Amino acid sequence: MSYNFSQIKKEAEEVKEWFKKECSVLRTGRATPALVENLLVESYGSRTPLKHIAAIGVEDAKTLRISPWDSSSIKDIEKAITVSNLGVQPIADKDSVRIRLPDLTEERRSSLVKILYEKLEEAKISLKLKRDEVWKDIQEKQREAEITEDEKYRYKDDLQKIIDEAVEGLEEMAERKEEEIKN
Repeated sequence: MSYNFSQIKKEAEEVKEWFKKECSVLRTGRATPALVENLLVESYGSRTPLKHIAAIGVEDAKTLRISPWDSSSIKDIEKAITVSNLGVQPIADKDSVRIRLPDLTEERRSSLVKILYEKLEEAKISLKLKRDEVWKDIQEKQREAEITEDEKYRYKDDLQKIIDEAVEGLEEMAERKEEEIKN
């Protein structure tokens, strides 16, 4: 019998996707739709992600243009951007909202790097908790004589390899994002 690691592999991928999404929200000084696409906008009585009610385009390296499909939601979009912690001021005209990203200060860059590594730590903790669940399951199978003690330790090594690869992937993502933030 061999242990099925497909669930932990799937969960590790989910953690990596979560971290990737968290990284995309950290502003690097370059305009990207990912900065605002998931902002919740009060629209038609419910909170809706911005990407569901507007087209988000990049005008230049420092400017985003948000063109809502219904121009009556411009004020709501403006408000959502203002109350977000992006540190930008929206500029509305008759059919769109423009966001001009200021240059990042050294202090803000340091703050973003700190946030990045806090998110990385959250992701690593999540992986370790998932590893612990699988390890308990492996130990339980050995106690119930479904697997031998040798198999238990082999599976433990296999499990650790999966976790180590996932952590390595997360750390590589964090290093790339840190470079983006610092440059």
